[in-house]
Amino acid sequence: MPYNTNELISDAYYASGVVSREFETVSGGQVADGLKWLNNIITEKNVDDGMLPFEDTIEMNFVANQEKYFIEGLLAIDTIVFYLQSVRYAMRFQDRNRYFGTSRAENISTLPFEWYFERAFGGGNLYVYFKPDQNYPVLIKGSMMLPPVTLFQDLSLTYEQFYTTYLKWALVDRICSEYNFTTPPNALRQLGKYEAFISSKSKTLDLTVERTSTLQKRGSYNYAQINIGRGFMPPS
Repeated sequence: MPYNTNELISDAYYASGVVSREFETVSGGQVADGLKWLNNIITEKNVDDGMLPFEDTIEMNFVANQEKYFIEGLLAIDTIVFYLQSVRYAMRFQDRNRYFGTSRAENISTLPFEWYFERAFGGGNLYVYFKPDQNYPVLIKGSMMLPPVTLFQDLSLTYEQFYTTYLKWALVDRICSEYNFTTPPNALRQLGKYEAFISSKSKTLDLTVERTSTLQKRGSYNYAQINIGRGFMPPS
């Protein structure tokens, strides 16, 4: 069922008690303020990715000899794989200190097995090592920024019903704060309920335990492995 931005804003004003449903209508100025506050709330979700229940898939290509890639709208990465012919290869995440702060050869192009991601204005920068020796198709699983909304936009085409309901209760709380009103207790209960189950369903942790031998040397390559094996490691 269509549910547009103006309806959400009006419902939030009525639920807040700032506008009486029986005796008043939401004015044009209040709708404009509501839209601004609603987009502020949406922007805040891009910072708190625990409140983003939506995952996305990005298809792109690594380019020969290119280490850094800016990806517009990307907030966080869960997994990355690249394809060589019909085989899919997993890449390994490295933290910032290991990626930028350890010694390594910079003049080698081969299979890109390691990655690091950092937020940037409007998206994020993905770094890969080794630099690819050719173009490789890539598949990224992660979270994207929520786009701002506009007046009369049909939110049912962008968000599921549970999320528009959550945004309504979040806007109720914001409206009360802006008008220096006390948020109705029922509104706070509804907001807390939606925050709890959205947070619990977002970014489910992978708790799989990987056993590693204390005799296995990890996290480094020598020139024989690079020049002869192109970075491939034998199974442990």
